[in-house]
Amino acid sequence: MGKIRSLVRLSGQPLLAAISAAVSLAMSISLALPSCAHGSASATEKIEFWTMSLKPKFIPYFQTLVKKYETQHPGVKVEWIDFPWDILQLKLITSIAAGTPPSLVNLSVPWAEEFARDGLIEAVDDLIPNQAVYTKGALDDLRFRGKLYGFPHYSNVNVIAFNRKILAAAGIAHAPKNMDELLAYARQIAAKTGKAGYAPALGKIDGFLMQQGLPLIQDGKAVFNSPAHVALIKKLADTYQANGFLKDKLFAEDNFPAVVDAYLGGRLGMMVSAPTALKRIQADSAGIYADTGIFPAPLGPTGIADGGWMFNFAVPKGVNPKSLPAIAEFAQFLTNDENQLEFAKLAKVMPTTVKALANPYFAQIPDHAGAAEIAQTVAAGSMQYSRSLYVDGITDYDELRRFLVQAVEAGMTGKKDIRRALDEAVAIWNKKLAADATIQTMIKAKN
Repeated sequence: MGKIRSLVRLSGQPLLAAISAAVSLAMSISLALPSCAHGSASATEKIEFWTMSLKPKFIPYFQTLVKKYETQHPGVKVEWIDFPWDILQLKLITSIAAGTPPSLVNLSVPWAEEFARDGLIEAVDDLIPNQAVYTKGALDDLRFRGKLYGFPHYSNVNVIAFNRKILAAAGIAHAPKNMDELLAYARQIAAKTGKAGYAPALGKIDGFLMQQGLPLIQDGKAVFNSPAHVALIKKLADTYQANGFLKDKLFAEDNFPAVVDAYLGGRLGMMVSAPTALKRIQADSAGIYADTGIFPAPLGPTGIADGGWMFNFAVPKGVNPKSLPAIAEFAQFLTNDENQLEFAKLAKVMPTTVKALANPYFAQIPDHAGAAEIAQTVAAGSMQYSRSLYVDGITDYDELRRFLVQAVEAGMTGKKDIRRALDEAVAIWNKKLAADATIQTMIKAKN
């Protein structure tokens, strides 16, 4: 189905517009700075790396990591700076425009793709001599137009936590093989127990459709009203009408708090989530936690696992070329097996190196393991299929997604015919896509 990517937005504007707005600010900053040519490097190599919303929890981890690296590399001084996620992009754009970028910056995959497309981060193919250190899925996430644009760091993937008593009462003993079987389980749980079986994140129906191999856009036009899309929404509607879904906040942008509450209350048979959610269950209800088993979440027809969302370290445009070998060495240290494993343990996420995933911490279920430990091992087994799914190139995408969610809700709840609801949403999308295409054509002609 090809790579499905997402637009980086900054205050509602495309990235290129944000760059233009930042240039005037950067010019005033650069005029106030003393002149310093790239060729006048000091005896000490400085590496500055930026992360996103990792303070204060990970201060000890990064302080120890920096100290260790500096001890091993006496000629290198490493500075760690952490920014809140909502201002990191503006800080990065401004620093690039001013000619003072960091050596490395922590980005999500959609942000990396947009920065790569606009020439604001560097390809790193030549900086990673042994790419096989990382999983194929992680590398594929960061390969845009045939080049690699980052050092993979961490990701995640979903599992199915299930209430053993509820599934036993419903006569279910095996993991679902696909989405059709998962929906059938949800209906069966409702019919046998009177409880909801499953709570999909339908406020993010776009990712749900893509994981099932159904694209939203092809050749510049919205296509989510195809017979295949209609058929899948019909299956969701049938499960909804059979009370197989938890209806609390089902179409909300974030229904996860409602899902956790229902699972803790014994009102939900299966909870699809990252392994981290199991710690919340363990802390809040020892009884529910003791009754929790783990299934792997089924792959979509795409062969992609549910719930992947990777972060990475990218090299911004404007970094001194002479510093690239030192930066690459530090980036590989930052994302190596040992450090990824330690970070993953602290953050309760999944590493993206092959050896870290094969570590007994992830690969072996310890004796007397609880649901949380089993979940991380099951998730590690799915990480090779983990990918970041998103849509790219659309301004105000969140608003368009709301029209799609509203159409799905109207079709599933019977307020409108499913095909008609999707047709109406497609028309709205295509009007927006046509306007965006016109604007991009005008920009290209002007430049």
